[in-house]
Amino acid sequence: MEIGLNTIQRIYFLGIGGIGMSALARYFNQQGKIVSGYDKTSTELTLQLEKEGIAVHYTDNVEFIDKAANLVVYTPAIPADHAELNYYRAQGYQVVKRSDVLGAITAQTFNICVAGTHGKTTTSTMVAHILRHSGYGCTAFLGGISANYNSNYWLQLPSTANGKNICVVEADEYDRSFLKLSPDIAVITAMDPDHLDIYGTAEAVEEAFIDFSKRIKPGGRLLGKYGMKRMDALKADHVLSYHLQDERADVHAADIHTREGSYEFNVVTKDWSLNNVVLNMGGLHNIENVTVAIMIAHQLGIVDEMIKLAVADFKGVKRRFEYVVKNDKQVYVDDYAHHPEELRALISGARLLFPGRKCTVLFQPHLFSRTRDFADGFAQSLDLADEVILLPIYPARELPVAGVTSELILNKMKNKQGRVIEKSAIPDWVRQHRTELLITAGAGDIDNLVLPIKEILNQ
Repeated sequence: MEIGLNTIQRIYFLGIGGIGMSALARYFNQQGKIVSGYDKTSTELTLQLEKEGIAVHYTDNVEFIDKAANLVVYTPAIPADHAELNYYRAQGYQVVKRSDVLGAITAQTFNICVAGTHGKTTTSTMVAHILRHSGYGCTAFLGGISANYNSNYWLQLPSTANGKNICVVEADEYDRSFLKLSPDIAVITAMDPDHLDIYGTAEAVEEAFIDFSKRIKPGGRLLGKYGMKRMDALKADHVLSYHLQDERADVHAADIHTREGSYEFNVVTKDWSLNNVVLNMGGLHNIENVTVAIMIAHQLGIVDEMIKLAVADFKGVKRRFEYVVKNDKQVYVDDYAHHPEELRALISGARLLFPGRKCTVLFQPHLFSRTRDFADGFAQSLDLADEVILLPIYPARELPVAGVTSELILNKMKNKQGRVIEKSAIPDWVRQHRTELLITAGAGDIDNLVLPIKEILNQ
Protein backbone atom coordinates (compact mmCIF):
# COMPACT_ATOMS: atom_id res chain seq x y z
CA MET A 1 0.00 0.00 0.00
CA GLU A 2 1.46 3.33 -1.11
CA ILE A 3 1.25 6.04 1.55
CA GLY A 4 2.66 9.39 0.43
CA LEU A 5 4.11 10.44 3.78
CA ASN A 6 5.84 13.51 2.36
CA THR A 7 2.65 15.02 0.93
CA ILE A 8 0.40 14.41 3.94
CA GLN A 9 -0.34 17.48 6.05
CA ARG A 10 -3.33 16.41 8.18
CA ILE A 11 -3.67 13.01 9.90
CA TYR A 12 -6.62 11.73 11.90
CA PHE A 13 -6.30 8.79 14.32
CA LEU A 14 -9.17 6.50 15.32
CA GLY A 15 -8.06 5.05 18.64
CA ILE A 16 -5.38 7.70 19.21
CA GLY A 17 -4.98 6.75 22.89
CA GLY A 18 -3.63 3.28 22.06
CA ILE A 19 0.00 2.82 22.96
CA GLY A 20 1.10 2.16 19.38
CA MET A 21 -1.24 4.74 17.85
CA SER A 22 -0.10 7.49 20.21
CA ALA A 23 3.53 6.88 19.24
CA LEU A 24 2.63 7.47 15.58
CA ALA A 25 0.58 10.54 16.50
CA ARG A 26 3.61 11.94 18.31
CA TYR A 27 5.81 11.20 15.28
CA PHE A 28 3.60 13.17 12.89
CA ASN A 29 3.05 15.95 15.41
CA GLN A 30 6.82 16.34 15.73
CA GLN A 31 7.03 16.51 11.93
CA GLY A 32 4.83 19.60 12.03
CA LYS A 33 1.71 17.88 10.67
CA ILE A 34 -1.79 18.69 11.95
CA VAL A 35 -2.75 15.69 14.10
CA SER A 36 -6.09 14.99 15.76
CA GLY A 37 -8.08 11.95 16.76
CA TYR A 38 -10.75 10.05 18.64
CA ASP A 39 -10.62 7.65 21.55
CA LYS A 40 -13.26 6.02 23.68
CA THR A 41 -12.09 7.39 27.01
CA SER A 42 -9.80 10.06 28.36
CA THR A 43 -6.61 8.65 29.89
CA GLU A 44 -3.32 9.95 31.21
CA LEU A 45 -1.84 9.29 27.77
CA THR A 46 -4.54 11.15 25.80
CA LEU A 47 -4.29 14.09 28.19
CA GLN A 48 -0.55 14.16 27.54
CA LEU A 49 -1.19 14.16 23.79
CA GLU A 50 -3.51 17.13 24.24
CA LYS A 51 -0.78 18.97 26.17
CA GLU A 52 1.51 18.33 23.19
CA GLY A 53 -0.95 20.15 20.91
CA ILE A 54 -2.94 17.22 19.53
CA ALA A 55 -6.75 17.65 19.50
CA VAL A 56 -8.54 14.60 20.95
CA HIS A 57 -12.27 13.99 21.48
CA TYR A 58 -14.10 11.12 23.15
CA THR A 59 -17.49 10.86 21.40
CA ASP A 60 -18.05 8.88 18.20
CA ASN A 61 -19.48 11.79 16.24
CA VAL A 62 -18.67 12.83 12.66
CA GLU A 63 -19.24 16.45 13.64
CA PHE A 64 -15.96 16.36 15.56
CA ILE A 65 -13.69 14.77 12.95
CA ASP A 66 -11.13 16.45 10.69
CA LYS A 67 -12.85 16.43 7.29
CA ALA A 68 -9.74 17.94 5.70
CA ALA A 69 -7.56 14.97 6.71
CA ASN A 70 -5.24 13.55 4.04
CA LEU A 71 -4.82 10.28 5.92
CA VAL A 72 -6.97 8.38 8.42
CA VAL A 73 -5.26 5.78 10.62
CA TYR A 74 -7.23 3.27 12.66
CA THR A 75 -6.51 0.49 15.10
CA PRO A 76 -8.12 -2.96 14.70
CA ALA A 77 -9.69 -2.41 18.14
CA ILE A 78 -12.12 0.10 16.55
CA PRO A 79 -15.48 -1.70 16.04
CA ALA A 80 -16.80 -2.26 12.51
CA ASP A 81 -19.92 -0.16 13.21
CA HIS A 82 -17.95 2.92 14.30
CA ALA A 83 -19.64 5.98 12.78
CA GLU A 84 -16.47 8.00 12.18
CA LEU A 85 -14.64 5.07 10.57
CA ASN A 86 -17.56 4.34 8.26
CA TYR A 87 -17.93 8.01 7.30
CA TYR A 88 -14.30 8.22 6.23
CA ARG A 89 -14.58 5.00 4.23
CA ALA A 90 -17.84 6.01 2.57
CA GLN A 91 -16.42 9.41 1.56
CA GLY A 92 -13.35 7.82 -0.07
CA TYR A 93 -10.63 9.01 2.32
CA GLN A 94 -7.37 7.08 2.49
CA VAL A 95 -8.03 4.86 5.51
CA VAL A 96 -5.20 2.59 6.66
CA LYS A 97 -4.18 0.48 9.64
CA ARG A 98 -1.50 1.55 12.09
CA SER A 99 0.75 -1.23 10.81
CA ASP A 100 0.66 0.15 7.25
CA VAL A 101 1.87 3.55 8.45
CA LEU A 102 4.61 2.11 10.64
CA GLY A 103 5.74 -0.03 7.71
CA ALA A 104 5.88 3.04 5.46
CA ILE A 105 7.81 5.14 8.00
CA THR A 106 10.43 2.43 8.48
CA ALA A 107 10.70 1.38 4.82
CA GLN A 108 14.02 3.23 4.35
CA THR A 109 15.53 2.95 7.84
CA PHE A 110 17.85 0.49 9.59
CA ASN A 111 15.35 -1.38 11.77
CA ILE A 112 15.78 -3.25 15.03
CA CYS A 113 12.42 -5.01 15.46
CA VAL A 114 11.56 -6.83 18.68
CA ALA A 115 8.77 -9.41 18.47
CA GLY A 116 7.41 -12.07 20.81
CA THR A 117 4.31 -13.01 22.72
CA HIS A 118 6.04 -11.89 25.96
CA GLY A 119 8.81 -9.46 26.73
CA LYS A 120 8.82 -7.41 23.52
CA THR A 121 7.88 -4.09 25.16
CA THR A 122 10.56 -4.25 27.85
CA THR A 123 13.21 -5.61 25.48
CA SER A 124 12.59 -3.02 22.76
CA THR A 125 12.62 -0.24 25.37
CA MET A 126 15.90 -1.57 26.77
CA VAL A 127 17.49 -1.61 23.30
CA ALA A 128 16.27 1.90 22.52
CA HIS A 129 17.41 3.21 25.91
CA ILE A 130 20.93 1.77 25.55
CA LEU A 131 21.26 3.32 22.08
CA ARG A 132 19.98 6.69 23.29
CA HIS A 133 21.85 6.81 26.61
CA SER A 134 25.16 5.79 25.01
CA GLY A 135 24.90 8.52 22.37
CA TYR A 136 24.59 6.00 19.52
CA GLY A 137 21.07 7.28 18.85
CA CYS A 138 17.83 5.90 17.46
CA THR A 139 14.22 6.68 16.69
CA ALA A 140 11.92 4.57 18.87
CA PHE A 141 8.35 3.34 18.42
CA LEU A 142 7.56 1.50 21.64
CA GLY A 143 4.60 -0.39 23.09
CA GLY A 144 5.01 1.05 26.57
CA ILE A 145 5.98 4.25 28.34
CA SER A 146 9.70 4.38 29.05
CA ALA A 147 10.15 5.51 32.65
CA ASN A 148 13.43 7.24 31.73
CA TYR A 149 11.83 9.51 29.14
CA ASN A 150 8.11 9.32 30.02
CA SER A 151 7.31 8.55 26.39
CA ASN A 152 6.70 5.71 23.94
CA TYR A 153 8.34 7.61 21.07
CA TRP A 154 11.41 9.67 20.35
CA LEU A 155 13.24 10.85 17.24
CA GLN A 156 16.88 10.23 16.45
CA LEU A 157 18.89 13.43 16.73
CA PRO A 158 21.09 14.32 13.72
CA SER A 159 24.10 14.51 16.04
CA THR A 160 23.75 10.78 16.86
CA ALA A 161 23.11 9.46 13.36
CA ASN A 162 26.24 7.27 13.12
CA GLY A 163 25.74 7.13 9.37
CA LYS A 164 22.51 5.18 9.85
CA ASN A 165 18.91 6.22 10.36
CA ILE A 166 18.06 3.67 13.05
CA CYS A 167 14.57 2.73 14.22
CA VAL A 168 13.85 0.53 17.22
CA VAL A 169 10.35 -0.86 16.78
CA GLU A 170 8.15 -3.04 18.93
CA ALA A 171 6.88 -5.61 16.41
CA ASP A 172 3.32 -6.54 17.43
CA GLU A 173 1.94 -9.92 16.37
CA TYR A 174 -1.68 -8.87 16.99
CA ASP A 175 -3.60 -8.73 13.70
CA ARG A 176 -0.32 -9.85 12.01
CA SER A 177 0.87 -6.23 12.20
CA PHE A 178 4.55 -7.18 12.33
CA LEU A 179 4.40 -8.63 8.83
CA LYS A 180 4.49 -5.05 7.46
CA LEU A 181 8.00 -4.48 8.91
CA SER A 182 11.42 -5.08 7.34
CA PRO A 183 14.01 -5.78 10.07
CA ASP A 184 17.77 -5.51 9.77
CA ILE A 185 18.03 -7.01 13.26
CA ALA A 186 15.09 -8.96 14.66
CA VAL A 187 14.45 -10.41 18.10
CA ILE A 188 11.88 -13.10 18.86
CA THR A 189 11.41 -13.53 22.59
CA ALA A 190 8.65 -16.15 22.58
CA MET A 191 6.14 -17.86 20.26
CA ASP A 192 3.63 -19.09 22.83
CA PRO A 193 -0.06 -19.34 21.88
CA ASP A 194 -1.87 -16.01 22.19
CA HIS A 195 -4.41 -13.95 20.24
CA LEU A 196 -6.17 -17.17 19.30
CA ASP A 197 -9.19 -15.00 18.43
CA ILE A 198 -7.06 -13.85 15.48
CA TYR A 199 -4.95 -16.93 14.69
CA GLY A 200 -7.19 -19.83 15.70
CA THR A 201 -4.39 -22.26 16.60
CA ALA A 202 -0.98 -22.29 18.27
CA GLU A 203 0.51 -23.54 15.00
CA ALA A 204 -0.83 -20.51 13.15
CA VAL A 205 0.82 -18.22 15.73
CA GLU A 206 4.15 -19.97 15.15
CA GLU A 207 3.77 -19.71 11.36
CA ALA A 208 3.25 -15.95 11.67
CA PHE A 209 6.53 -15.62 13.57
CA ILE A 210 8.28 -17.73 10.95
CA ASP A 211 6.85 -15.41 8.27
CA PHE A 212 8.13 -12.44 10.30
CA SER A 213 11.63 -13.94 10.31
CA LYS A 214 11.47 -14.24 6.50
CA ARG A 215 11.09 -10.44 6.34
CA ILE A 216 14.59 -9.91 7.76
CA LYS A 217 16.69 -8.14 5.12
CA PRO A 218 19.52 -10.01 3.31
CA GLY A 219 22.54 -10.14 5.58
CA GLY A 220 20.37 -9.36 8.60
CA ARG A 221 20.43 -10.98 12.02
CA LEU A 222 17.93 -12.81 14.17
CA LEU A 223 18.27 -13.27 17.92
CA GLY A 224 15.87 -15.87 19.29
CA LYS A 225 15.35 -17.34 22.72
CA TYR A 226 17.20 -20.63 23.06
CA GLY A 227 14.93 -23.67 23.34
CA MET A 228 12.00 -21.91 21.72
CA LYS A 229 9.73 -24.28 19.85
CA ARG A 230 10.35 -24.19 16.06
CA MET A 231 13.49 -22.08 16.47
CA ASP A 232 15.03 -24.14 13.67
CA ALA A 233 12.29 -22.96 11.27
CA LEU A 234 13.13 -19.26 11.70
CA LYS A 235 14.90 -17.67 8.73
CA ALA A 236 17.80 -15.21 8.65
CA ASP A 237 21.33 -15.08 7.25
CA HIS A 238 22.73 -14.86 10.79
CA VAL A 239 20.97 -16.51 13.76
CA LEU A 240 22.00 -16.24 17.41
CA SER A 241 20.30 -17.66 20.48
CA TYR A 242 20.05 -16.18 23.97
CA HIS A 243 18.86 -17.49 27.32
CA LEU A 244 18.75 -16.51 30.96
CA GLN A 245 21.32 -19.07 32.14
CA ASP A 246 21.54 -21.96 29.66
CA GLU A 247 25.20 -22.13 28.62
CA ARG A 248 24.27 -23.83 25.33
CA ALA A 249 22.86 -20.52 24.07
CA ASP A 250 25.13 -18.13 22.15
CA VAL A 251 24.68 -15.54 24.91
CA HIS A 252 23.50 -16.00 28.49
CA ALA A 253 23.68 -14.44 31.96
CA ALA A 254 25.85 -15.89 34.71
CA ASP A 255 26.72 -15.30 38.38
CA ILE A 256 23.40 -13.62 39.15
CA HIS A 257 23.11 -11.95 42.56
CA THR A 258 20.18 -10.05 44.04
CA ARG A 259 20.36 -6.99 46.24
CA GLU A 260 17.39 -4.95 47.44
CA GLY A 261 15.25 -5.55 44.38
CA SER A 262 18.13 -5.17 41.90
CA TYR A 263 20.42 -7.67 40.14
CA GLU A 264 24.13 -7.90 39.42
CA PHE A 265 25.33 -10.43 36.83
CA ASN A 266 27.66 -11.15 33.91
CA VAL A 267 26.71 -11.47 30.23
CA VAL A 268 28.70 -14.25 28.57
CA THR A 269 29.28 -15.33 24.96
CA LYS A 270 31.85 -17.71 23.51
CA ASP A 271 34.30 -14.89 22.74
CA TRP A 272 33.16 -11.90 24.81
CA SER A 273 31.79 -11.10 28.23
CA LEU A 274 30.47 -8.08 30.10
CA ASN A 275 30.97 -8.38 33.84
CA ASN A 276 29.25 -6.79 36.84
CA VAL A 277 26.19 -5.54 34.97
CA VAL A 278 23.64 -3.92 37.33
CA LEU A 279 19.91 -3.95 36.47
CA ASN A 280 17.70 -1.93 38.80
CA MET A 281 14.52 -3.73 37.77
CA GLY A 282 12.80 -6.79 39.20
CA GLY A 283 12.10 -10.13 37.54
CA LEU A 284 14.60 -12.73 36.37
CA HIS A 285 12.93 -12.61 32.95
CA ASN A 286 14.14 -9.01 32.70
CA ILE A 287 17.74 -10.17 33.06
CA GLU A 288 17.07 -12.34 30.02
CA ASN A 289 15.49 -9.39 28.20
CA VAL A 290 18.43 -7.09 28.89
CA THR A 291 20.89 -9.83 27.92
CA VAL A 292 19.65 -9.78 24.33
CA ALA A 293 19.52 -5.95 24.37
CA ILE A 294 23.16 -5.89 25.51
CA MET A 295 24.12 -8.33 22.73
CA ILE A 296 22.55 -6.07 20.10
CA ALA A 297 24.39 -3.04 21.49
CA HIS A 298 27.66 -4.99 21.43
CA GLN A 299 27.08 -6.04 17.82
CA LEU A 300 26.48 -2.40 16.88
CA GLY A 301 29.89 -1.55 18.32
CA ILE A 302 28.85 0.33 21.45
CA VAL A 303 31.69 0.15 23.96
CA ASP A 304 31.30 -2.01 27.05
CA GLU A 305 31.39 0.73 29.66
CA MET A 306 28.71 2.75 27.86
CA ILE A 307 26.47 -0.32 27.77
CA LYS A 308 26.91 -0.91 31.51
CA LEU A 309 26.19 2.72 32.37
CA ALA A 310 23.03 2.66 30.24
CA VAL A 311 21.72 -0.55 31.81
CA ALA A 312 22.39 0.73 35.34
CA ASP A 313 20.42 3.88 34.49
CA PHE A 314 17.45 1.99 33.00
CA LYS A 315 14.39 2.82 35.09
CA GLY A 316 12.08 0.34 33.43
CA VAL A 317 8.78 0.61 31.59
CA LYS A 318 5.50 1.78 33.04
CA ARG A 319 3.47 -1.29 34.07
CA ARG A 320 6.35 -3.75 33.46
CA PHE A 321 7.45 -4.93 36.94
CA GLU A 322 7.05 -1.32 38.01
CA TYR A 323 7.79 -0.57 41.64
CA VAL A 324 4.91 1.68 42.75
CA VAL A 325 5.77 1.45 46.46
CA LYS A 326 8.99 -0.05 47.79
CA ASN A 327 10.17 0.16 51.38
CA ASP A 328 11.09 -2.09 54.31
CA LYS A 329 7.47 -2.85 55.18
CA GLN A 330 5.66 -2.75 51.86
CA VAL A 331 6.38 -3.59 48.22
CA TYR A 332 3.77 -2.86 45.56
CA VAL A 333 4.47 -3.96 41.97
CA ASP A 334 2.25 -3.18 38.98
CA ASP A 335 2.53 -5.13 35.72
CA TYR A 336 0.80 -5.51 32.35
CA ALA A 337 0.90 -9.33 32.56
CA HIS A 338 -2.15 -10.79 30.81
CA HIS A 339 -0.96 -14.24 29.69
CA PRO A 340 -0.32 -17.26 31.97
CA GLU A 341 3.41 -17.30 31.19
CA GLU A 342 3.73 -13.59 31.95
CA LEU A 343 1.91 -14.05 35.25
CA ARG A 344 4.12 -16.98 36.18
CA ALA A 345 7.30 -14.98 35.50
CA LEU A 346 5.93 -11.97 37.35
CA ILE A 347 4.87 -13.79 40.52
CA SER A 348 7.86 -16.11 40.73
CA GLY A 349 10.24 -13.21 40.07
CA ALA A 350 8.69 -11.09 42.81
CA ARG A 351 8.78 -13.96 45.30
CA LEU A 352 12.44 -14.60 44.57
CA LEU A 353 13.33 -10.94 45.15
CA PHE A 354 11.25 -10.63 48.32
CA PRO A 355 11.29 -14.05 50.01
CA GLY A 356 9.26 -14.52 53.15
CA ARG A 357 6.73 -11.82 52.35
CA LYS A 358 3.08 -12.74 51.93
CA CYS A 359 2.32 -12.32 48.21
CA THR A 360 -1.11 -10.99 47.24
CA VAL A 361 -2.06 -10.71 43.56
CA LEU A 362 -4.92 -8.61 42.18
CA PHE A 363 -5.50 -9.86 38.62
CA GLN A 364 -7.90 -8.60 35.98
CA PRO A 365 -8.36 -11.14 33.15
CA HIS A 366 -8.28 -9.53 29.68
CA LEU A 367 -10.70 -10.79 27.01
CA PHE A 368 -13.31 -13.52 27.30
CA SER A 369 -11.61 -15.55 24.56
CA ARG A 370 -8.19 -15.46 26.27
CA THR A 371 -9.77 -16.40 29.62
CA ARG A 372 -11.58 -19.32 28.01
CA ASP A 373 -8.50 -20.53 26.10
CA PHE A 374 -6.03 -20.27 29.01
CA ALA A 375 -8.12 -20.72 32.17
CA ASP A 376 -6.02 -23.73 33.29
CA GLY A 377 -2.76 -21.83 32.75
CA PHE A 378 -4.01 -18.76 34.61
CA ALA A 379 -5.06 -20.94 37.55
CA GLN A 380 -1.65 -22.64 37.71
CA SER A 381 0.24 -19.32 37.60
CA LEU A 382 -1.98 -17.67 40.21
CA ASP A 383 -1.48 -20.66 42.51
CA LEU A 384 2.08 -19.34 43.00
CA ALA A 385 0.66 -16.49 45.11
CA ASP A 386 -0.43 -16.73 48.74
CA GLU A 387 -3.65 -14.83 48.11
CA VAL A 388 -5.49 -13.98 44.88
CA ILE A 389 -8.16 -11.38 44.16
CA LEU A 390 -9.72 -11.68 40.71
CA LEU A 391 -11.53 -8.77 39.09
CA PRO A 392 -14.29 -9.37 36.52
CA ILE A 393 -13.03 -9.92 32.96
CA TYR A 394 -12.13 -6.79 31.01
CA PRO A 395 -13.91 -7.28 27.67
CA ALA A 396 -11.98 -4.78 25.50
CA ARG A 397 -13.23 -5.43 21.95
CA GLU A 398 -15.28 -8.55 22.80
CA LEU A 399 -18.85 -9.38 23.72
CA PRO A 400 -19.48 -11.74 26.69
CA VAL A 401 -19.09 -15.49 26.14
CA ALA A 402 -21.54 -17.81 27.91
CA GLY A 403 -19.97 -19.52 30.93
CA VAL A 404 -16.74 -17.52 30.75
CA THR A 405 -16.21 -15.39 33.87
CA SER A 406 -13.41 -14.88 36.36
CA GLU A 407 -14.97 -17.67 38.42
CA LEU A 408 -13.82 -20.05 35.68
CA ILE A 409 -10.22 -19.37 36.73
CA LEU A 410 -11.02 -19.31 40.44
CA ASN A 411 -12.68 -22.74 40.33
CA LYS A 412 -9.59 -24.27 38.70
CA MET A 413 -7.16 -22.91 41.30
CA LYS A 414 -5.76 -25.19 44.01
CA ASN A 415 -5.10 -22.18 46.23
CA LYS A 416 -8.31 -21.61 48.17
CA GLN A 417 -7.22 -18.12 49.31
CA GLY A 418 -8.93 -16.57 46.34
CA ARG A 419 -12.07 -14.65 45.53
CA VAL A 420 -13.67 -12.41 42.89
CA ILE A 421 -14.23 -8.75 43.82
CA GLU A 422 -15.67 -5.88 41.77
CA LYS A 423 -13.09 -3.31 40.73
CA SER A 424 -14.89 -0.53 42.62
CA ALA A 425 -14.50 -2.44 45.89
CA ILE A 426 -10.72 -2.90 45.64
CA PRO A 427 -9.66 0.32 47.46
CA ASP A 428 -11.74 -0.64 50.51
CA TRP A 429 -10.32 -4.15 50.40
CA VAL A 430 -6.74 -2.79 50.36
CA ARG A 431 -7.50 -0.53 53.36
CA GLN A 432 -8.73 -3.50 55.39
CA HIS A 433 -5.96 -6.01 54.60
CA ARG A 434 -2.24 -6.16 55.32
CA THR A 435 -0.29 -6.69 52.11
CA GLU A 436 3.47 -7.20 52.45
CA LEU A 437 4.03 -7.89 48.74
CA LEU A 438 1.17 -6.67 46.56
CA ILE A 439 0.96 -7.16 42.79
CA THR A 440 -1.63 -5.74 40.40
CA ALA A 441 -1.65 -7.34 36.95
CA GLY A 442 -3.65 -7.14 33.75
CA ALA A 443 -3.96 -5.37 30.39
CA GLY A 444 -7.39 -3.81 30.93
CA ASP A 445 -8.26 -0.80 33.08
CA ILE A 446 -6.80 -2.17 36.32
CA ASP A 447 -4.14 0.52 35.92
CA ASN A 448 -6.79 3.02 37.08
CA LEU A 449 -6.43 1.46 40.54
CA VAL A 450 -2.67 2.02 40.80
CA LEU A 451 -2.75 5.59 42.09
CA PRO A 452 -5.59 5.00 44.60
CA ILE A 453 -3.81 1.91 45.95
CA LYS A 454 -0.51 3.80 46.16
CA GLU A 455 -2.16 6.58 48.15
CA ILE A 456 -3.75 4.07 50.56
CA LEU A 457 -0.46 2.23 51.13
CA ASN A 458 1.44 5.49 51.69
CA GLN A 459 -0.99 6.71 54.34
